[in-house]
Amino acid sequence: MIIYNVTINIDDSVHDKWFSWMMEKHIPEVMETGKFFKAKIVKVLIVEEMGGTTYAIQYFAESMEKLQAYYNEDAPRLREEGARLFGDKMLAFRTEMELIKEFKMV
Repeated sequence: MIIYNVTINIDDSVHDKWFSWMMEKHIPEVMETGKFFKAKIVKVLIVEEMGGTTYAIQYFAESMEKLQAYYNEDAPRLREEGARLFGDKMLAFRTEMELIKEFKMV
């Protein structure tokens, strides 16, 4: 399993608009691509020197091929809207991770 993690710091001046857009439009649109089977959004609890609020959105794909298909077929269009709406009020970086093993309490 591949985890595509997008960490975003959003400026307080656009936080509420951005959060609504993420929850109601962007994340659902990413999921509608069919490339991911699950997504999670979490708030990062460390206070950033630059201010704002930081979130991590994790999208779960069955394979690297599915993630690559997302990059090729969907990512440019979906990223463009965020850049257009929030510009320099949003700082994002992306990380690809492979799940090795999951531990759970029995």
